[in-house]
Amino acid sequence: MHTRRYAGLLALTVLLTGCTTVGQVRNLEAPACRRSLESGVAQILLAQGENAGEAERLAQRTVSALDLSPDGPRPFALAANSGTDYHFIVQPTRTLCQLRLYGRVRGFTRVTNNLTWIESRPLVGCECSR
Repeated sequence: MHTRRYAGLLALTVLLTGCTTVGQVRNLEAPACRRSLESGVAQILLAQGENAGEAERLAQRTVSALDLSPDGPRPFALAANSGTDYHFIVQPTRTLCQLRLYGRVRGFTRVTNNLTWIESRPLVGCECSR
């Protein structure tokens, strides 16, 4: 059941990102990059109202799952126990990678913003490619 839900979220994520430049973290195995991505995900979840313990657990699980992906993090989604689904991309910039929260779905309420983003965090120590 969870695999289907995750696959559906991933497919929806890909469709919603449209023409936004989506990057890929090339060095997730580097400890500084891994910590930065985990911290970025957790900080964004906290800013969205998730509790600290849940935010940390989701961040660690998400980064571990992304580490298994041969293509690195592309658009990805995660489902919190609060009932909210979060949609992220990694976007390359001139100087570093940015983690962007562009979508949030809870029940029948969907918030999407891929112009100014809902939340962003820099991924210090990460190398991004397009």
